[in-house]
Amino acid sequence: MTALPAPAAILFDWDNTLVDNWPSIARALNAARRAFGHPELSEAAVRGWVRQSMRNSFPAMFGEAWTEAREIFYDTFRANHLETLKPLPGAAELLETLNGRGLYVGVVSNKNGDYLRKEIRHLAWTARFGRAVGAGDAVEDKPAVAPVDLALDGSGIGRSGAVWFVGDAAVDMECAIRAGCTPILRATADEPETAFSDWPPAAVADSSEGIMRLVDKARWPI
Repeated sequence: MTALPAPAAILFDWDNTLVDNWPSIARALNAARRAFGHPELSEAAVRGWVRQSMRNSFPAMFGEAWTEAREIFYDTFRANHLETLKPLPGAAELLETLNGRGLYVGVVSNKNGDYLRKEIRHLAWTARFGRAVGAGDAVEDKPAVAPVDLALDGSGIGRSGAVWFVGDAAVDMECAIRAGCTPILRATADEPETAFSDWPPAAVADSSEGIMRLVDKARWPI
């Protein structure tokens, strides 16, 4: 694997990259599915399915009724999503360290932007990020590059290999590569390796500490 460019900015996906909120996501999705006679999905199945933004994925699942399904989803989700939200191990320390080293840090998520920022505020992480961009904030959602441009807006940093995009899904790697950024995979068991064949990561880390080690190695290679 070739050496990684030293990062000037790091953009993170949110769910499954910095936080875990799958119980609320699965509960809300299954509430919508029940309303339209679809069988419920296990949390593991939801983890594998929820990658695209709602405006890109719900029409395929619910057809013309997707906006009604969206309202059911959000009515259920907003009831307890803050109570079930948990930072992944080491995520808070990772962000604190990156901030302390002067790196620009942002979020690009396919979670609705309003709910994304509510969760960030709930964790008292607002000051950790230059911008947090969610679904619906830009003219298109991931894997389009528009959210990347919005996340970097005002930072003085443009899209390049010096911008790392860290995420757990193939859609994140696709977004990074389309934007000319460096794709870093936060590895989980939710997507098979074959999912990344068309959009391969430049490096892989399986923890927050692993991401920090990649940053240190890129900035101060031995």
